[in-house]
Amino acid sequence: MSVSASDTLRDVADIEKRGSYTPRRVREQRAYRLVVAGSVAGVVGVVGLVLAIAGVVGATLPVIALIIAALCAVGFRRTVGGR
Repeated sequence: MSVSASDTLRDVADIEKRGSYTPRRVREQRAYRLVVAGSVAGVVGVVGLVLAIAGVVGATLPVIALIIAALCAVGFRRTVGGR
């Protein structure tokens, strides 16, 4: 059975773009934002814990900030991790 050129071109024309594909630039921007947000949250968490130990502020906000920093770290790893 022979395949004509028009059949091959018709099959190639039906190729769909990958559905879950995210462009590199978008992934870079997401990774950068996660690093910045995670760094700020980490600094707020550590400084807040030091102040909480000293009795200046409560420990709730620093703990929440550290949880956010951890979530940003996980998000960053998923963003730049291998597929």
